[in-house]
Amino acid sequence: MAAISLSKVQESAPALVDLYKSAGVSLGKHGLDGLRAAVHLVVDYSGSMKPYYADGSVQALADRVLGLSAHLDDDGSVPVVFFSTDVDAETEIALERHEGRIQEIVAGLGHMGRTSYHLAMDAVIDHYLDSGTAEPALVVFQTDGGPINKLAAERYLCKAAKLPLFWQFVGFGDPHSKQFDFLRRLDDLDVPGKRPVDNAGFFHAGADPRTVPDTELYDRLVGEFPQWLAAARAAGIVRDHDAR
Repeated sequence: MAAISLSKVQESAPALVDLYKSAGVSLGKHGLDGLRAAVHLVVDYSGSMKPYYADGSVQALADRVLGLSAHLDDDGSVPVVFFSTDVDAETEIALERHEGRIQEIVAGLGHMGRTSYHLAMDAVIDHYLDSGTAEPALVVFQTDGGPINKLAAERYLCKAAKLPLFWQFVGFGDPHSKQFDFLRRLDDLDVPGKRPVDNAGFFHAGADPRTVPDTELYDRLVGEFPQWLAAARAAGIVRDHDAR
């Protein structure tokens, strides 16, 4: 059973009903029906991201993540971190106020900086630990390029591997760009040499992410989550009772 019912979504966020239904199909396909998990969203606010804010791609991703989160978490909102050189904002997007929320947030932000992952990762880790939950978490981490400090990003990912956090990186932009070589390497970091479990996945949503069908996007967002859950349970990182 979903954390938030279809009728509740119809009442509070009717524009998300189709996304909610598509997310449910993907979760069922991957054996994740009834799972309870926290969902976090991290979005790139570097200068090269400007077109993706202007054309609605970031808002579309936020809506899709919110539709997914409604199945996994009953609080009706998703914590969001905006990052560039530093952490630009830590806020949330709720079912009741999702439309236009991205533009509302970025209107209050300053200069779009460079791309630095590790401080955003640290913010997610802190938020997760401060929440006091023991449930597993899916972190959707969107970016249009590699970080300026690759070593720090790798260290934070390896550090976070001891926590019930799975990082699903999503690339926006030219899928053939060398900018994404780092994320492909991060996806394949050695286990158990560098981290106890494989706690990250990466897929590319292309130059126009809005055109990726909802069903495909959800399959990619949750496709590696079951394997991580199994490995994390076996390693004692996720306890069995956390997945109901």
